[in-house]
Amino acid sequence: MESRSKESYIRMPARKLRRVINEVRGKKVPEALTILKFMPYFAAKVVEKNLVSAVANASEKWGVLSDNLLVSEIFADEGPTYKRAKPRAQGRIYRILKRTSHLTVKVKVVEEKGG
Repeated sequence: MESRSKESYIRMPARKLRRVINEVRGKKVPEALTILKFMPYFAAKVVEKNLVSAVANASEKWGVLSDNLLVSEIFADEGPTYKRAKPRAQGRIYRILKRTSHLTVKVKVVEEKGG
């Protein structure tokens, strides 16, 4: 059983999101949320919001607790780039690229090994 959450057109480069999501990939949800809470990056808040949404989707669909969930798949893809112009000296214009990204978080239920 797998549940997912997607956010599109985030005004942040995928490179900045990836340095955050690489830390939580494969971890249990409570541990991942703790890591994200104390990370100093703004991207951590974006990822945390999406992870909470994926957990809520899983609890709505199957009624599972967040303790039994694992971050099975998480990735950031590049979105469209907004092109802006910055005026420079002697009538020149420099291009400014405002990059966007799409974030996908998937969580799955972990089967506890009984002894």
